[in-house]
Amino acid sequence: MTKREVIKRVLDGKKPPYVPWSFSFTVEAREKLVSHYGTDDIIETVDNHIIGLGNDIGFFKDIGNNRVRDVFGVVWDRSIDKDIGNVEGIVLPEPKLDGYNFPDPCDSRYFEDIPGLLDTYGDRFRVYQIGFSLFERAWTLRGMENLMMDFYDHPDFVHELLDTIADYNIAQIEEALNYDIDAIYFGDDWGQQHGLLMGPDAWRKFIYPVLRRMYGVVRDAGKYVMIHSCGDVDELFDNLIEIGLNCFNPFQPEVMDVSSLIGKYRGQLAFYGGLSTQKTLPYGSTDDVKAEVKHLLELGRDGGYILAPAHSVEGDVPLENMLAFIDMAKGQKGYCS
Repeated sequence: MTKREVIKRVLDGKKPPYVPWSFSFTVEAREKLVSHYGTDDIIETVDNHIIGLGNDIGFFKDIGNNRVRDVFGVVWDRSIDKDIGNVEGIVLPEPKLDGYNFPDPCDSRYFEDIPGLLDTYGDRFRVYQIGFSLFERAWTLRGMENLMMDFYDHPDFVHELLDTIADYNIAQIEEALNYDIDAIYFGDDWGQQHGLLMGPDAWRKFIYPVLRRMYGVVRDAGKYVMIHSCGDVDELFDNLIEIGLNCFNPFQPEVMDVSSLIGKYRGQLAFYGGLSTQKTLPYGSTDDVKAEVKHLLELGRDGGYILAPAHSVEGDVPLENMLAFIDMAKGQKGYCS
C-alpha cells in the first residue's frame, strides 16, 4: 500500500495498516535536520506521506530591510519571524474595494512546480494548499482591528471582501484540478487559546456561507477538503463536517481534548497534528516526546488520525526531540519505507 493509499484510508474513515504522518519544519528547524541527515530532501528523509503543492501564501518579493511583499501587496516584516513575517501597514485603509485589483489566481508560478513534484513524490498524497484562504487574507489586507470593527460597522463590505477572496480561491482551485491532486488544503486561523477570534455568531454569519461555497467546489470534483485553523475551534466541527470537511489540522493539545475528539469524530472527521509544539517539543525531554507520540499512535491505530506536530516545528525544538518523533513514526509495526 502506497503512502497515498494509506492517507486515503484514514480520510475515508477506515483502519490503516499503521498511523501515517507528515511533518513540517520552519527554516531554523529544517536547517538542523539538513545538517544532521546531510541532505536537503527532508520530505524523503522523514518519509512524509503528504506532498504540499502550490504556493500557499502567494510569492514573496524581497524589498529590502528584512521586508517582503506578497502578490496581494501586503508587506511582511521578517526581522523576527523568518518564515512568513508580521504584517506591516494596511493595503485597504478604507472599508471598500474600489481601486484595488486582486492578483491573477491562475498565475503560472502557482503551478509550475507541480509536475516535477508529482514525478518525484508520486506515491504521496497530493495536497494543493491555499494559505490565508479567507479570514486571514481579509485581515492582512484590511488590518485585524479594522476588520473586527467592520463585522459590526460595515457588514456589507465584509461580505463583499470575503466573497471576492472566495472567487479568487475558486478560480485557483479549478486550475489546480487540472492536475492529479487528491485534496485542497485551506489555511485560515480562526481561534485563540480560548474560543474564536471573531466569536461564533460572526463566524456563522460571515465565514460559514463562504466556506460552504468553496468546499462545495472541491467536494463536487471528488476531492478531499482539509483545513488548518490554529486555536480553540472545536465548537465548529459539526458545522464544518456538514459542509464537507474531511480533515482538520493542527489539532492543538493545549486547547483541545485530543483523546476524546479522535474517538468522538472517528469516521466523520480525521485529525492531522496533535503533538504539542507549545510545551512538549521545545521544553520536554526525549522521553516526554516519546510518551506523547506513543499515546497519539495508540489513539490513531483504528484510523481517523495523521501524526504530526501541532504546527511547523520551530527552531527552539532540540534536534534530539525532532529525531525522537521521526524515528517513532518510522518504527511502527507494519510500516515499510
